[in-house]
Amino acid sequence: MKKLFTILAIIASVLAIIFAVLPISNLAIIPSILALILGLIAFYLSKKTGQVKKIIQFTFLLTIMALVITTYKAVFIKTEVADTKELEATETKSEEEAIEELEELDINEIEIDESELDDIEL
Repeated sequence: MKKLFTILAIIASVLAIIFAVLPISNLAIIPSILALILGLIAFYLSKKTGQVKKIIQFTFLLTIMALVITTYKAVFIKTEVADTKELEATETKSEEEAIEELEELDINEIEIDESELDDIEL
């Protein structure tokens, strides 16, 4: 049981670190809490046997780091939604330019040799 809780705590703490560095850092709270609970259970079971492993302490360290990063991002980094009108304007402008370029092309000038087409197998 101790190994199971230790492995689950490690997995949860690694997931918490991964979520903490991604833009969806608010989701790191769930695996962090899970890692803390599983780590405490593993610590309690290992203390009962008298063998506290360093990996459990490492799990707590990873979990605390994830919580610190998540808290920092939540407090100091503000997410602002930009005005999409400018983006839409540049998109329509580039679309119009692409249409103009396609209209300027003269497809009739392209010569296709039919013997080359016969050699192509489908």
